[in-house]
Parts: sequence; structure tokens; C-alpha cells
Amino acid sequence: MSNEMSDTEKSKIGILAIQGDFAAHAGMLHSLGAETLEVRTVADLAQCDALILPGGESTTQLQFLQEEGLFDAIKQFAGKHAVFGTCAGAILLASKVENPAQDSLGLLEMTVLRNGYGRQLASDVFFGSTKLKSDPMEMVFIRGPIIERVGAGVQVLAEYAGKPALVQNKNILAATFHPELTEDSTVHRHFLDLVTKQFATTESRAALTNK
Repeated sequence: MSNEMSDTEKSKIGILAIQGDFAAHAGMLHSLGAETLEVRTVADLAQCDALILPGGESTTQLQFLQEEGLFDAIKQFAGKHAVFGTCAGAILLASKVENPAQDSLGLLEMTVLRNGYGRQLASDVFFGSTKLKSDPMEMVFIRGPIIERVGAGVQVLAEYAGKPALVQNKNILAATFHPELTEDSTVHRHFLDLVTKQFATTESRAALTNK
């Protein structure tokens, strides 16, 4: 058996850890062989190879990011690293937020409606079509936002009730549901694939520089 570590094992996935199911994200990633780090400061973020913005309350998270200097740090971090937002995290990634309007990181060209599926939507099991596998994807919505519009270059990877539920543009991924609350690791595997491609690109650039 080879002693070489895979790119997944070499990578350290940061998870914003102020509220939401950040522990559930960590559990899913650990089951896939990835190392995680709880992120609460800019110094924490600097140790990471990728970042997950979990669910919670987007206005509370936004205020925390701004107060701790993480707002600008994450925008800079996303220039070279994979970032994945779920529910409130998807709101933070959007270029435009409505119902009501609020500031956001603007890393993904899309318009989201906060609490789009209703404030009291239960944590029931829903299923929607996806490009990541042949079977319908299990989705858990908890006061989830609706993606009302996606811009050029944004790929819709899954839908629920006729609306985009999982979208991606290059290294930025967003889900309006909570994949960490299911037993289906498809979305997290896809995110780790983005991190692996990130490593491959970095290593290729390093090889060309050293020639």
C-alpha cells in the first residue's frame, strides 16, 4: 500500500464555526478522509486550503465576518481557494440578496431571496434532480433561501421545485439546502474534487515556475 497522501488527505478544510451545523460538515468531511479546522479568525483562515460557510442566520454571520476582519479576508481567499456555502452560507456568497436586502460577499453571480421556502419549513426529506448523480438528491431545507436568478457562467447542478438548489461557478459552490444533514456525501465529494483540482493547478504552476 502506498504511503503517499492523497490531495484530499493533504488538504485542510476550514469551516466557519460561529453557528449552524459546522460540526455536521466536519463529520461528513472526516468520513471522506479530509482534515478540518474550525475558523473564527483571519489567522485560522490562513491555515486552510478551502472554506465552508455553513447554515445559521446570515445577518449574524455577516456581522461577525465584518467585525473580525473575515469579510475582506474571505473575498481575497476565494481568489485562489474553493469556497462552499450552504443555506445562510449561500446567501453570504450571493451577489444580490433580497427579502430583505443585505450586504454579501458577492462571490457568486446570483440573486437569492432570504427565507424563500418559508420561515417554518420543517426539516423534512425532499428530493430534487441533480447533475452529480443519476438518482434524485436528498435535500433538507431549514428556512432555506431561494435562488431567483443565476448569472452567466453559473452552472446549476441541482434543482428543487423548479428553482436552482445547488450552483457552481469555478471554485465557488453554493447550496440552498443542508447536505451535511443527510447520509449522502455526493455534494461534499464534489467539493473535495474542487479542492483536488485546486491542488493540481497549484502544483502545475509551481512545476512551471521551477523549470
